[in-house]
Amino acid sequence: MSIEIRKVNKHFGDFRALHDVDLDIASGELLALLGPSGCGKTTLLRIIAGLETADSGSIFFSGEDTTDKHVRDRHIGFVFQHYALFRHMTVADNVAFGLRMKPRAERPSEKQIKAKVMDLLKLVQLDWLADRYPSQLSGGQRQRIALARALAVEPKVLLLDEPFGALDAKVRKELRRWLRRLHDELHVTSIFVTHDQEEALEVADRVVLMNRGVVEQVGSPQDVWEHPASPFVYGFLGDVNLFHGRAHEGTLHLDGISSDITIAAPEHVDARDAQAFAYVRPHEFDVRRWSSGAPGIAARLSRAIVVGPIARLELLPEESTPSLRQAVIEVQIPASQYRELGLTEGELLAVTPRKARVFVEGKPDLAASTTT
Repeated sequence: MSIEIRKVNKHFGDFRALHDVDLDIASGELLALLGPSGCGKTTLLRIIAGLETADSGSIFFSGEDTTDKHVRDRHIGFVFQHYALFRHMTVADNVAFGLRMKPRAERPSEKQIKAKVMDLLKLVQLDWLADRYPSQLSGGQRQRIALARALAVEPKVLLLDEPFGALDAKVRKELRRWLRRLHDELHVTSIFVTHDQEEALEVADRVVLMNRGVVEQVGSPQDVWEHPASPFVYGFLGDVNLFHGRAHEGTLHLDGISSDITIAAPEHVDARDAQAFAYVRPHEFDVRRWSSGAPGIAARLSRAIVVGPIARLELLPEESTPSLRQAVIEVQIPASQYRELGLTEGELLAVTPRKARVFVEGKPDLAASTTT
């Protein structure tokens, strides 16, 4: 089932939760709503489900206006963060609950219900737990049972609200892979809410970045990572270092750095001494020992964290640097390079952005740029 969202607005008192949200979701797609707390993603999910009512706008399921339909008439399966399993029921009875609550004319026979429940438990690989109670299950097992229960009523749309948020990191990673495999098998149109960038980029077909009730960008995981449409998207997806400066005829000049460092910004060739800024990811720096007169930002190695193949360096600028909008420069280099350089904490280094994304204030354009 496809979903079309048109000009949806929602306020809670003076707080604007959603503003003119337009979104198209293809039939069989797995879509992630991603953004920080309070950005409107859960509110949008609840409006799609019929659990909240929009102030204005429309929701269409495969072309049919469902804006005013009751939640029970939307054929939605909903999975919550905290499982919402019935503690007094066995696993099998939890999964069967939605089927047994159907109107008598639509309700399968008890034999059919039991057969379907076992099929679903096999699908989520937990048929051996059918007679246990939720308190006897791990968090990951409970969430898989909650998903089986949502699937039991054969929903046309599956909605998941922070489905793995209450689980530890290892279990979350396992369930992410499992959910992706399950979706590829079932092809139910699915929307899940998350604030975890890695989760959204790993699982979803497309990612919707939301901020302050507005959709900032929609695209494949690769698109939103490689071509962020706004400073918010760039800053939200992964760790970044933010530098400010002035853009002039296709070049960004960093503020307050004695060494002559400029960043090419050919997409802003029309800029004339305009305020601008550049995002640099930690792995986009060149690092070497400091030598007087050589280009680079002088920074002292405060801390080095070497885990596996990556060395994470925390560097403190040696001089007051107005262009840098945080106290620490975060840099990542291969652990092998760190060992070859023989760096020690307290040593003075030179760091130079090798690649950056430049924005001119007031302009939404973004392009890959390099240091010159």
